[in-house]
Amino acid sequence: MRKIEFFRHNIDERDIRRAAAVLRSVFLTTGAEVAAFEDGMRRYLGSEHVVGLTSCTAALHLGLEAWGVGPGDEVITPAMSFCATSNAILHAGAVPAFVDSEEGTGNIDAELIEGRITRRTKAIMPVHLYGHLADMRRIRSIAGRRGLAVIEDAAHCLEGRRDGIRVGQLGDAAAFSFYATKSITSGEGGAISVHDAPKADLLRHLRLHGIDKGAADRYTKRYRHWDMPILGWKYNMDNIQAALLMGQMNDVGARCRRRRRIAEEYERGLEGVPGLTLMRTAPCTEHARHLFTIRVRPARRDKVLVALQEAGVGVAVNYRPIHLLRYYRTRFGFKPGAFPVAERIGSETISLPLYPKLSDREAETVVRTVRRVVSRHA
Repeated sequence: MRKIEFFRHNIDERDIRRAAAVLRSVFLTTGAEVAAFEDGMRRYLGSEHVVGLTSCTAALHLGLEAWGVGPGDEVITPAMSFCATSNAILHAGAVPAFVDSEEGTGNIDAELIEGRITRRTKAIMPVHLYGHLADMRRIRSIAGRRGLAVIEDAAHCLEGRRDGIRVGQLGDAAAFSFYATKSITSGEGGAISVHDAPKADLLRHLRLHGIDKGAADRYTKRYRHWDMPILGWKYNMDNIQAALLMGQMNDVGARCRRRRRIAEEYERGLEGVPGLTLMRTAPCTEHARHLFTIRVRPARRDKVLVALQEAGVGVAVNYRPIHLLRYYRTRFGFKPGAFPVAERIGSETISLPLYPKLSDREAETVVRTVRRVVSRHA
């Protein structure tokens, strides 16, 4: 039986040759390739500035730091996300104030945000779950009225749009992931986009210990002494990562269109299957289609999960709600029932294979297998 992998990356020979050229060069760390990648991504997003980093988690953390979020502050964020979202808030010294999800999309329920704002609230960190942009017009309106920063977790949503708004357009900053399963990847990696030039300069210092001159400034020209005016972190992207990413940026649109076509086939093939529910797309939304998730009854979810794996279809769970992870239960005392929609999604969700290299035949096999397995276990 041939297995259909849950994910296959898109790195090709051109990307490998670019990375190999860097490896054969003298300079491996943050330099010309990183700058070129940042410029290409900036132009793609229509953003003023992009800063390359080691991960989306680093981007979220530095975004909070740059906007002055720290000890004693609260950041509003959804309970349904990967733990990195709220971990970044803890890294900044603040506390996550969780909000429940929309039933249809899984995104943060914007209707509930104002009810979570307190005198300690400093920022809102929405997550564009699965590639579906959150209601940014509503979130920006709330943030503007209440004087809050908006740091978008766009790890899933490089290509997304909603209500005429691109990812990162209304947020003060947007964080992106280039992890192994993302639409462009360097294995690990991330970036942050911002509109404000002084903030971009600050982020470049924060990503490299807080020193005021990077290695390219110190060693590729006449030597210049450096200083450390602020405390920072070791979060800088290197030239090898950037070389892998540059070519993939050129193919982002075509690869997203392919994922959307596969998702449409899944929706047509799985609509109306007894015991199976599909996530929904809000009107006026161009879904980035990072993940395709189905929902089955909690009592049957794990049986369906295992049966799909045994039938040769790679699957994942995205995600268990953050507040019920052991660390958060132990530290903050969360119990089941606190965020019921997020908990339902977490107990029902299964993610199916979705990537450009998935063939039409493989997609048909996924649909056929899911229909058979869910019908047997519904």
